[in-house]
Amino acid sequence: MTRPSKPALTRRTVLGGTAAAGAGAALASGSAAAADSSGRRRPLDQAAIDAVAARLDSDLIALRRDLHQHPETTGQEFRTAAEVADRLRAAGLAVTTRVGGNGVVAVLKGARPGRTVAYRADMDAVPPEGIVTGGTEAAHVCGHDIHTTVGVGVAQVLARLRHRLSGRVVFFFQPGEEALVGARAMIDAGVLERTRPEEIHALHCGPFPVGQFAVTPGSGLPGQDRAVITLTGPDTTESARRLAAEIGGLATVAPPQTPADLERMVAAVQTPDGPLARFVVARARAKEADAEGRAEVQVSYRCWPEERYVEVREEIRRLAKPYAGALVSFPADPFPAMVCPQKEAHALARHLRRVLGPGGVTVLHAAFPFNGEDFALFLDRLPGTYTFLGVRAPGAGITSSYPHYGDFDPDERAIGVGVRAMSGWLAARARA
Repeated sequence: MTRPSKPALTRRTVLGGTAAAGAGAALASGSAAAADSSGRRRPLDQAAIDAVAARLDSDLIALRRDLHQHPETTGQEFRTAAEVADRLRAAGLAVTTRVGGNGVVAVLKGARPGRTVAYRADMDAVPPEGIVTGGTEAAHVCGHDIHTTVGVGVAQVLARLRHRLSGRVVFFFQPGEEALVGARAMIDAGVLERTRPEEIHALHCGPFPVGQFAVTPGSGLPGQDRAVITLTGPDTTESARRLAAEIGGLATVAPPQTPADLERMVAAVQTPDGPLARFVVARARAKEADAEGRAEVQVSYRCWPEERYVEVREEIRRLAKPYAGALVSFPADPFPAMVCPQKEAHALARHLRRVLGPGGVTVLHAAFPFNGEDFALFLDRLPGTYTFLGVRAPGAGITSSYPHYGDFDPDERAIGVGVRAMSGWLAARARA
């Protein structure tokens, strides 16, 4: 735990400060006075960050609720992007909009020399077909409204403390994550070349207790590969159905059907050398033969580690070979897995343990099998971290904190946790 002589972010501080405005105000006034009395030349520390962040809690919660009420899917993030840009300009950042579509890039320059680090937050909502329990309209059931709010909060906190901030912090507010197109669009627009960050960091809501982070050294999230198999000859519809079933049998893990299944999966990703250390998730769908007697099997699969793509492709070819006239094609290279560097993740874990205490951090040893993330494209180019922000309220069911479920209802106190922790982490990395 953090020593009393060195005030810092604790679970009591971040949770109590958000829940009780009076306590947050007292913390802010006391810490701010201490920071002012010690002079402006002292490097930026967590106590100063906590003091400023405490004053933003209620406004950030209001921002998240506003974004939540106005979900915008991939390519439609106009209102969200405008709200983000307005707030960042008001905080004094240099802002560029319409980057790779509706992306927003903001640069904060500290008063001291240092490094350039980047922070990414995704903005789009989940379309109806992406909601596990079924939905009729777009909704923020993946937590991107929280990711955006945390990003805005971090920018506001560090902007108010720029006289003590080293280096530069670049903020990427990314569109199109749900469709896995936004990161590519921003990168193709030259965002990395123009801002030249040395590393990049991101948070994502996760089914862990509010006040806790899950770091991902050497793990991450799987990519995705697709195949199309065309069959010709007699009884192609029945052959396609049989082949689809055989390819589906490559799966080593099935989608969770119950809350208990989800609980087991969350436990498994925290288990070293556990049941999800290696996996294949496969889905194959047979289409009926057309008028010319051709039938298709459409395949989508994920695997871990990503080197297994070669192995799985060979298995698909092997299964298709006995079928007369089978033509197997892989239309594109697999979408890459997001593999998080160990060095940076362990450094973040050490930072968070100093700030939150040992109970504030858990380590993931495996990837969640059913989710992908285009932050992979940033990590292919830069070192960095991708960390799960716990949003599960005490006593709440697992689906309330597991993204893409219709009853996703994150604990809003996680916003303050994320802002305080990421502000301190980015300040430290820019100073390194």
